[in-house]
Amino acid sequence: MTRTLRVAVVGSGPAGIYAADALLKSDVAQDPGVSIDIFERMPAPFGLIRYGVAPDHPRIKGIITALHQVMDKPQIRLFGNVDYPNDLTLDELHQFYDAVIFATGANADRDLDIPGIELDGSYGAADFVFWYDGHPDVPRSWPLTAEKVAVLGVGNVALDVARVLAKTADELLPTEIPANVYEGLRQNRAKEIHVFGRRGPAQAKFSPMELRELDHSPNIEVIVDPEDIDYDEGSIATRRGNKQADMVASTLENWAIRDAGDRPHRLYLHFFESPVEVLGEDGRVVGLRTERTELDGSGNVRGTGTFKDWDFQSVYRAVGYYSEELAKLPFDADSGTVPHDAGRVEPGTYVTGWIKRGPVGLIGHTKGDANETVASLLADHSAGELTPAASPEPAAVDAFLRERGVRFTSWEGWQRLDAHERALGAAEGRERVKVVPRDEMLDASGA
Repeated sequence: MTRTLRVAVVGSGPAGIYAADALLKSDVAQDPGVSIDIFERMPAPFGLIRYGVAPDHPRIKGIITALHQVMDKPQIRLFGNVDYPNDLTLDELHQFYDAVIFATGANADRDLDIPGIELDGSYGAADFVFWYDGHPDVPRSWPLTAEKVAVLGVGNVALDVARVLAKTADELLPTEIPANVYEGLRQNRAKEIHVFGRRGPAQAKFSPMELRELDHSPNIEVIVDPEDIDYDEGSIATRRGNKQADMVASTLENWAIRDAGDRPHRLYLHFFESPVEVLGEDGRVVGLRTERTELDGSGNVRGTGTFKDWDFQSVYRAVGYYSEELAKLPFDADSGTVPHDAGRVEPGTYVTGWIKRGPVGLIGHTKGDANETVASLLADHSAGELTPAASPEPAAVDAFLRERGVRFTSWEGWQRLDAHERALGAAEGRERVKVVPRDEMLDASGA
């Protein structure tokens, strides 16, 4: 193939943009050249950086600056508001592109199979995150009537959910939250938030900085029970071999030995409590039953047979994200991933990011992941194993989508929407106010 290599990337989060960046840094990008179109079902790019990161974490959103630099490259085009497979099928993508990389991430909540999880007042963390992050496809309101709330899980998403529930609406107002979220949070009655982990402090998956930030709020009193500070040989080995785990455990120890202060909202971090049932009456959540666990020597835990019932009016499960199955691609339902060989599903079709490896790891893992997948794609290209696209001209894709009646956005359109959101923020003395309705996003983008 002597013409420019044409590649489609489905998904504009970090995984997809890093794959595009790896392609641009390859030898093929120099000769004969590479042309990349990134498809995104939302009108705006950046995936979970826009719709999965808590609004009071601008530091993480700073990653967008680096992603912007990649997207600004002339070899890359963005097609927003294009949904796979409804607007473009796999066969249609292969008609226009020599290779297709799926980087669709993980947007759903992983199931937690305990009795009562389906009760009214029991929620998945992802749905709540989408609400407070202004996702256009979720309801505009959220029921925040519970005074006592349980959050199940000891990862950063659980911390985000607990922190947003524990802060006041005015404390979050300087962020980019839209008006409907601010109004919703003003109605929030939560005074006590309890975060539950079935293992010990050394096994918590918090990042040290996110954990420490909990204590910075003037409204949140963080409380840890000294009885929950316990380590076995496996836990001690984890702390010795993992600096982050050691820092998390040290922070929790310091909180456990201090006297509780008088900040108005209390956030309890519980360890060695395994949720076994969400308790309900008349179809609504009224509590949570946990079983006390103990360390078994290896860092894992076993049940003790001692149970406790807690009084809660709502329960949020933050036990991990799960990827949606993709049409025409194989799928492993247990792991929520597409089976692959170094990112290769078959020559011409590839995966990267969470749809490839599962929803684990930090941004750095995503870069390595993209490099591996792109290496497989380039090897197939070099070996002549890619089926050349029948219609590789860039204009052919635009014409196809217009003929199908798809109202798509572009990178220039995102820059217009970005400027519009910043202008809305400036009028209120804030950096940005996020636009929520899809039609308004499309109008502002000039789609």
